[in-house]
Amino acid sequence: MNKIFISLKALVFYLTYPVLWFISILPFPVIYALSNMLFYIVYHLIGYRKNVVRKNLNLCFPHKNKTELLKIEKKFYRHFCDLYLEMIKSLSMNAETMKNRFKFTNPEIIADIEKHQKSIVYLAGHHANFEWMTSFQLCPTQREGFGIYKRIRNPYFDQLAKDIRGKFFIELIDKNEIANLIKQHSKNNQLVNYGMIADQAPRHTKNAYWGKFMGLDSPMFVGTEIFAKKHDLALAFIHVKKVKRGYYEAEIKQITSEPKSFKNFEITDRYFQLVEEEIKETPELYFWTHKRWKHL
Repeated sequence: MNKIFISLKALVFYLTYPVLWFISILPFPVIYALSNMLFYIVYHLIGYRKNVVRKNLNLCFPHKNKTELLKIEKKFYRHFCDLYLEMIKSLSMNAETMKNRFKFTNPEIIADIEKHQKSIVYLAGHHANFEWMTSFQLCPTQREGFGIYKRIRNPYFDQLAKDIRGKFFIELIDKNEIANLIKQHSKNNQLVNYGMIADQAPRHTKNAYWGKFMGLDSPMFVGTEIFAKKHDLALAFIHVKKVKRGYYEAEIKQITSEPKSFKNFEITDRYFQLVEEEIKETPELYFWTHKRWKHL
């Protein structure tokens, strides 16, 4: 039975991959023409997760009127379609193209953070193009880079995701393996970079830390803060702006190089504050299809 499932997964991959590759080699203007058509299908015909998006927007922006919320909603879906096609485009993108389209505006701060001789956790939210954000390893650093992700069930697509990130000098590590990896690096005094996104809702909300996010009581992941304090990791945040279609600028904001000096949950609160600032700046770029506030 397992062999049959593996064969089916392989079949799905080998049927799908040529289509994805073909899309990825199309010029960017054609990519965005496809995105325009995809927007019509996803938003007008299918209405993908419209109820979730509208609920989230109403919760987070109670003072905006229906016209304002509808404007954000439509802009979000246009960005949403751009995002997924840009993810496919990264199949054939090289490092130089990525550096040109996802620019870090203050890469010099990396050297300042690395002076503390600690491993660094680069935090980000599901904002703008969070997939291209893994290109932080293209900045001037001699350290190995590891991106934390949720393993894809289809092993063929999972390997593809790893191969794509490998082009940009980052190794993907399943979220269930990160604790042991950090422990190993700490034990060996190995200085590395980690990339994490932690603004989704934890599964077991009763045991989670509850803080304020977008003015709402929200359960929060605290694993990053625990790791940082236990292994004395430096922390930074990647704030991203969308300049125009296919072009992004990222600013690195240092959170702390002394995590043990913070009270419990202060680092977590600071992280969510930074994500919130991004959202309020350009709300249409946040990933509103997540059921972030499903408890409300």
